[in-house]
Amino acid sequence: MAVATIDAAKQRARVAVRTAAGELARISREIHVHPELAYHERHAVAQLAPFLEGHGFALVERGVYGLETAFRGDWGHGPVTIAICAEYDALPKIGHACGHNLIATAGVGAAVGLVAALEPADARVVILGTPAEELGGGKVAMIRHGAFDDIDVAMMAHPMAVDIADPPMLGVAHVDVVYHGRAVHASVAPEQGRNALDAVVTAYQAVAQLRQHIRRDARLHGIITDGGVAANIVPERAAATFYVRAQQPRYLQELKQRVQGCFEAGALATGCELEADWHEDSEYAPLRSNRPLAEAYRSNGEALGRRFLDVKNVSTGSSDMGNVSQVVPSIHPTFGIGQMIFNHTPEFTAAVVTDVAHESMLQAAEALAMTGVDVALEPELLRRIKADFAAAGR
Repeated sequence: MAVATIDAAKQRARVAVRTAAGELARISREIHVHPELAYHERHAVAQLAPFLEGHGFALVERGVYGLETAFRGDWGHGPVTIAICAEYDALPKIGHACGHNLIATAGVGAAVGLVAALEPADARVVILGTPAEELGGGKVAMIRHGAFDDIDVAMMAHPMAVDIADPPMLGVAHVDVVYHGRAVHASVAPEQGRNALDAVVTAYQAVAQLRQHIRRDARLHGIITDGGVAANIVPERAAATFYVRAQQPRYLQELKQRVQGCFEAGALATGCELEADWHEDSEYAPLRSNRPLAEAYRSNGEALGRRFLDVKNVSTGSSDMGNVSQVVPSIHPTFGIGQMIFNHTPEFTAAVVTDVAHESMLQAAEALAMTGVDVALEPELLRRIKADFAAAGR
């Protein structure tokens, strides 16, 4: 298609996003001031779905894919289906310290911009409300229920300190460990006890020692969540939670086995019984950024004045968008919020509701919509996207 036609479509997308800027900022603040944890994001959905229905999506279906706080809206009937994902859950105690208020509004803003840019015969645009990214893996459940079966490409954008077109996000396995020992008076008859806290501490120290000998594209971290009830009682129960992260799926599985050995060492050393729940149904896969799609996003972002940082072998965390990227060509770029502040901190919570952060969110929405225009109107780009995805899977 002619470049002029594509440029005109991108301009329509930008105008639509900017026209909705006030509403998007209001919704962002509303979600921010009402932080909701995984699978309880009812207030957020109540803000986002009506906005979409008022801007081109005739019906946004709530409670889809077996999840009360998931939603889906469809527009158009063209030959390529473009999905944009919106997240909106918060973190315990520190609220929107990962900026999901901005992810949600960038997502719905991009969807509205793309609808304004295209004709229904150009593409099908799908907006997916994806709950429980922080705790629960909502997209993992949605994949199992077929949410991405009819999708050609999937996109979302995430706030961070800087813009990165293709962040190297790690896969992550979450494991809860419980040790069962035998409680006795710690002074009267300690020889009769089996100390579950000692088992956890032994395992924790073994994992800490393992950290020195893992690859640079992996991470191990955890906390003790239960250490007993009283100092004069040998703990009969103790528990911990750990995360195992790696950029390569094979290495993630290898690390899990080595960490499991650390847990078993704790049980063997103390005579306690071990329970380890790896939550494999909600394990996050590494992000497989689609190169042509990421390059298109970067080009559009740079046209808006964004400046991207090139990073290699640096972790930017994990996301259930990694699972999506394993089943359809996907991108998960980050956008800076105007301050060099890291996610999952109280300072980030405060930063993601500023005017500067909202301006970055609007530009991310524009860049996503413009990238969607490229996918819809440039058949050669779609061909390269699919070829890159097929090659990465080999």
